[in-house]
Amino acid sequence: MEQCKIVNMYDLNETIAKEYMETAEYPWELLDGLSDYIKRLGATLDPEKYEKRGEDVWVAKNAKVAPTAFLGSPLIIDEEAEVRHCAFIRGSAIVGKGAVVGNSTELKNVILFNKVQVPHYNYVGDSILGYKAHMGAGSITSNVKSDKTLVVVRDGKEEIATGRKKFGAMLGNNVEVGCNSVLNPGTVICPESNVYPLSAVRGVVPAHSIYKNRNEIVEKQ
Repeated sequence: MEQCKIVNMYDLNETIAKEYMETAEYPWELLDGLSDYIKRLGATLDPEKYEKRGEDVWVAKNAKVAPTAFLGSPLIIDEEAEVRHCAFIRGSAIVGKGAVVGNSTELKNVILFNKVQVPHYNYVGDSILGYKAHMGAGSITSNVKSDKTLVVVRDGKEEIATGRKKFGAMLGNNVEVGCNSVLNPGTVICPESNVYPLSAVRGVVPAHSIYKNRNEIVEKQ
């Protein structure tokens, strides 16, 4: 599971949550404390750069937020981010610098690193998306198993019991997810990998790979 560790998945210089990310070994370990961390971090932000919009909601003054977007707390929207028409941010979310949250996209309990794009009809819950990760239109994270059992991360014969009922997906830096794909609970896609459109992904996808289907994951050339 070495490739799933935070140090191998993310460029921590590309998130306002760097200090928090450094407190765990695996990214999913950070999901439980995220809400409290956002409240603590928000209270320290420079009021010259960030405005407070209601209780525990901080928005960078140069971010673009559509008037129809819902901003639930706690929430930080970082500089030059864009939150588009009818986005639904339920709370416990960090939207990184230059990130795009698209029309009718829903976020809940997530960290979006800088330059992440979830631009069209995406659901992202209980997930962490690394620098420049991109989810194609209609792709979603499924964060609860149909049988409601606790999520286990599996990488071949290796597995880690997370103890979590809710766990969406961990995407490393520069991951590309094709349109209308479903990232099933416990999915970890390591950096620089691509997922074909209409995929149903489960488990760990190695770095520098192309996911075609569960039986065909090839190394990028």
